[in-house]
Amino acid sequence: MHPPRKQLIQMSGAPGSGKSTMANLLAQSIDAVVINHDLIKAFFLENDISFDQSAKLTYNFDWVLAEDMIKQGRSVIIDSTCNYNEVLDRGTALACKYGYDYRYIECRVDDIDLLDQRLRDRVPLRSQRTAVNCPPPDASAVRHDQDHHALFKNWIENPCRPSGYIIVVNSNDNPEDCLAYILKQMKHTAVDKHATEVPPFTKTD
Repeated sequence: MHPPRKQLIQMSGAPGSGKSTMANLLAQSIDAVVINHDLIKAFFLENDISFDQSAKLTYNFDWVLAEDMIKQGRSVIIDSTCNYNEVLDRGTALACKYGYDYRYIECRVDDIDLLDQRLRDRVPLRSQRTAVNCPPPDASAVRHDQDHHALFKNWIENPCRPSGYIIVVNSNDNPEDCLAYILKQMKHTAVDKHATEVPPFTKTD
């Protein structure tokens, strides 16, 4: 019996959609290491590095850490927003380089009011929004007249996805139910590694 293949997983979803919660639950289930993008970015901000520079450093550091964990034989979950094709391309390339299974897991919440409530209820890191209309305090470059509601709507309706099979989970639901759905889908894709169909967005119950 062959040991399970190692995995590189990229989380995706709007702020407040439950990416970190799902990443941590999933890591416990598959014995993976989570690379928390927001935590690293907050560290740079707390050390007086500008918001834009912190963002650049964090994305680069994400990949340094991911590759180091892979070299140690660990499965890796990258907990960050996937708003750019470059981020997805680096993930798929790294998985291919080391023969890892690549997976993209999108946490989806269509209700912007629910996202706003979640953001207001959590204890934020310095790098995180405190509400839909409240960007991180160090993000001084954000225009005061920016329509944040429209920004979230675009994130939800036009996610940046890789080609091939993806997993979309309705993270309105209970986290444990979402985890069960994700693990079921991961088992399915392990059987059919060449699947290219994007599964419909359905509830996990």
